Amino acid sequence: MKYAMLAIFVVTTTIHLYASYNSNQPLRNASKPWILLSLLGFYVYSVEQIKLTVVLALIFSWIGDMFLILKGVKWFTIGGISFEISHIFFILSYAEFVDFSKLNIVFVVALIALFVVSSSIIFHYLRPHLPKPLFYPMYMYLIVNGLMNCFAWFRSLCTSGGAAIITAIGALLFYISDSSLFFVRFKKNCKLKTHFLVMLTYSIGELLIVIGLVLG
Repeated sequence: MKYAMLAIFVVTTTIHLYASYNSNQPLRNASKPWILLSLLGFYVYSVEQIKLTVVLALIFSWIGDMFLILKGVKWFTIGGISFEISHIFFILSYAEFVDFSKLNIVFVVALIALFVVSSSIIFHYLRPHLPKPLFYPMYMYLIVNGLMNCFAWFRSLCTSGGAAIITAIGALLFYISDSSLFFVRFKKNCKLKTHFLVMLTYSIGELLIVIGLVLG
């Protein structure tokens, strides 16, 4: 069954990317719900012990996807809150494998600072294009995404094997996806004309996160 779920993920993601590249909104809306649902099914059927935090992380990502289909700042905000909750559950999923006594404090501080600085640079360029009420909530959202990335990399340094690295790479793609989405959604005349890059990095990112959690 897990391979059936993975096949559904690949097919629906391919359809969605095709629709995104061609700006086919009806096809994008029809295919989007199945991406995370099939990935959740893949996770559930791939592990012997299901972790509630991982399930909740994927469910809240799916809820975020559904709200982002709808037009308007209100729905975008609710979708963002859903994804922020998803990141928190991913952090909890990674945290149980993190032993800070094994980590160099300089590395920990430097990695957190890296994502804070990168998020600050991104929002420096976004500031003229964002509605004022959304600026700080969106900025804090990307900081939380960066913190999720930090814990993914902390986990990779505290566990043996490549599974945690796969998850960390997926987390980084998720960060790139969110950053790209903000420009596509709010910056006029953005070079990223469609949601193709947003959904490519998002879909692969979520898949790699899950694969790394399944293998780890």
